[in-house]
Amino acid sequence: MPQNKRESLIYTAIMCFTMVFWMSMYNVTMHLGKLDMETIREGWLGFPFAYLYAIIFDWFIVSKPAKAVAFRYFVKPESSPMKKGIIISCCMVVPMVIVMSFYGALEACLKGGTWNLLLLIWLTNIPKNIIMALPFQLIVAGPLVRKVFRSAFPEGTILVKA
Repeated sequence: MPQNKRESLIYTAIMCFTMVFWMSMYNVTMHLGKLDMETIREGWLGFPFAYLYAIIFDWFIVSKPAKAVAFRYFVKPESSPMKKGIIISCCMVVPMVIVMSFYGALEACLKGGTWNLLLLIWLTNIPKNIIMALPFQLIVAGPLVRKVFRSAFPEGTILVKA
């Protein structure tokens, strides 16, 4: 887990990249009903804006309250790193799914001109996304990103500026 703000920013950038890329491909596949080069192209074209949206919401809005909930109700500072990682991941995924599902609904309405369906699309996207995002985060993205992060930046190599 990140030890300071610099590490946290780098970790967030890597995690958001992983999650947004995977979830973009998942959502485009669900929307198009197939997985092929067109799906990958559509997902990749929509990725930069979705990534920026996710980074902004993660860093400025979701992260602090999610960690506060995790440490208030579920874990203690002395809890094992694994337990803290799992609980914080769960507390982050749920609000991020809500926020990113709204982004997806906005994107769908923008492409389809169906603004009257925005609320319906958003609310139906949330359960579809939570059933993919939470297991993916816990089983694949979380362990993978932590491994990549600590391999690239061993503990103590990213220092807080004095």
